[in-house]
Amino acid sequence: MRSSHSLDALSVQFDDDNAVADAGLLLPATLAQHLGLKELFYEHVNLGDAPGRANVGDKAMTLIASLIAGGECIDDADALRAGETDQVLSHWVAAPSTLGTFLRSFSFGHARQLDVVSGKLLERAWSAGAGPGDEPLTIDVDSTICETYGLEKQGGSRFTYNYVRGYHPLISIVAGTGDVCHTRLRGGPSHAGRGASSFIKETVASVRAAGATGEITIRADSGFYNHKVVASCRKADVRFSITVKMMGKALHQAFSAIPQEDWTSIPYFMEGAAVAEISYTPFATKKGAQPMRLIVRRVPPTPGSQLALYTDYSYHAFVTDREGDMLALETDHRAHAEVENTIRDLKHGMGLNHMPSGRFGANAAWLCLNAISHNLVRWVSRIGLEETLVMTKTMRRRYFSLPGRITTSARQSNLHLIRQWPWAEQFEAALARLRAISRPLLT
Repeated sequence: MRSSHSLDALSVQFDDDNAVADAGLLLPATLAQHLGLKELFYEHVNLGDAPGRANVGDKAMTLIASLIAGGECIDDADALRAGETDQVLSHWVAAPSTLGTFLRSFSFGHARQLDVVSGKLLERAWSAGAGPGDEPLTIDVDSTICETYGLEKQGGSRFTYNYVRGYHPLISIVAGTGDVCHTRLRGGPSHAGRGASSFIKETVASVRAAGATGEITIRADSGFYNHKVVASCRKADVRFSITVKMMGKALHQAFSAIPQEDWTSIPYFMEGAAVAEISYTPFATKKGAQPMRLIVRRVPPTPGSQLALYTDYSYHAFVTDREGDMLALETDHRAHAEVENTIRDLKHGMGLNHMPSGRFGANAAWLCLNAISHNLVRWVSRIGLEETLVMTKTMRRRYFSLPGRITTSARQSNLHLIRQWPWAEQFEAALARLRAISRPLLT
C-alpha cells in the first residue's frame, strides 16, 4: 500500500494524447453499432435545407454518447473530443457549436422523424433478446414537468399546472423493464390528458411493430381519465387500468353504500385498508358508454388529521376492463407508481432535467434523443449484463466512466483499462454478448 503523501507535491500535466475519457462507452457504442442506430438516423431523418442537415447520424450519435457519459448540456459533448475517446465510439465526434446548429434545425415535424428511428431501434433491440415476445405487456403512460427558467423557451415559458414554467411531455414506459417506447413534447399549460388518445394509439402501434404479440395493458393515473383515452384503448384492442377522478359526491356515496362484508382487507402501509368492487359506467353521457369494473381501495385517514374531521375513509379507485382477481388487479394498478423511477432516471440520469434550446423543435429532438440514450443503457444492462432495471448512474459509475488508454501494436489498436477494476469480469462478458448480436440479421 502506498504511504500517505502531500497532494501539493503531485505534478499535473494534460499531455497524454492516447488517454480515453469514459472508455466504457465502448459497451453502448457496440450495441448501437450492432443495432445499426447511426444508419437509422441517416435513413429516416431529413432536415431539408436547414443549416444542420449534414451528417445527421454522426451528430445524433455524438449527443447520445454525451448523454450516456453524463452530459447535461450541449457543451458537455466537448469531453468526447479529448485524447483518443473517439476510438471507443463508432462515429465522428461533432463539436458543440455544430451540435447546437443541428438541434436548432429541427422543427416539431422533424422531431417526429426521430420517433420513427426510436421505433425501429426498439424493434431491433427486442429482436436481439430484450423484448417481451408473446408475453403480456404492461405500458405505463404518464406525463412529467420539465422545468425551465426565463421567458425565451418556445412552449416552455408559460406556467404548468404546478405553477412552474416548463414543458409537459407525455412518456410511455414498459413496466418491469423501464424501456421508453414513445415520447411527445408538449407546451407547459397542456393538461395531463391532452393528446393522450392519439399518443396511446401511436404507442401501441410502435410496440406491436417492435414484436410485442401478447396482451397489452395501458396503465394511467387520473390525468388520463377521459372517454377519448378509453375509446382509444378499445379501438387498439388493448386492456386498460385508469385511476378515476374523485370529483363530486356521487362516487363517494356509491362507495359508502358498499356493504361492509364486500370489503376485503389488504396488507398496506396504513392499517385498516380494504378493497371492494362495483359495476360502474363512466362517461355515461357519451356515445358508446359501457359498464365496467370499478375497483376501489379505502384507507382510514390519519388520526388527528384534517381529513379525519370530515370522513371515515379516503377512497382511491380505478376503472378497468381486465379480467382476473380483484386483489391482484388492485395490486398491479398500484405498481403504476413505479413509472416515476424511470422518469427520475431520465431527468437525473440523463439530461432531461434541462432543455437546451429556445426552440420547441430542438427540445422535442432533445427529448427523443434522451429516450434513445436511456434505452441503450437499459439494453446494455439487460442484454449485455443480463440484469434488469439497473439505474443509469450505477451503469455509468461501474462501466461507462472507466478511464483508459489506446495503444497500437502490429496495426492492432488495444484499449487498456484499469487493473483490478471491481466489475472487469462483468464488463468483458457484456462486451462479448453485445458483439455476438448478429448485425446482418438486423439490417
